[in-house]
Amino acid sequence: MYAVIETGGKQYRVKQGDVLDVERGLDVEDGKVEFDRVLMLGGGDDDLSIGTPTVEGAVVRASAVEEVRGPKVQVFKFKRRKGYRRKTGHRQNYLRVRIDEIAS
Repeated sequence: MYAVIETGGKQYRVKQGDVLDVERGLDVEDGKVEFDRVLMLGGGDDDLSIGTPTVEGAVVRASAVEEVRGPKVQVFKFKRRKGYRRKTGHRQNYLRVRIDEIAS
């Protein structure tokens, strides 16, 4: 069985046992996270539930593994012939979660 969830403005296709990095800022209680914005559930050939916009009563439960940081993104501003150059970097904070259960 798999599900399509939405969190942090992004959509993820997950199944039980998957490990993924999501945006930080989720409600983590005792290392557990619940995703209630389930957009689609699927599992077999004819077993497909598409939400309008979400599937009623469906929830994906996950465990928080650790907090990680993403790769560094270089930001470079430049204006030609003016001597203007600015170089900065950014690393996004993520929460690594493991999908425990997909309940419908």
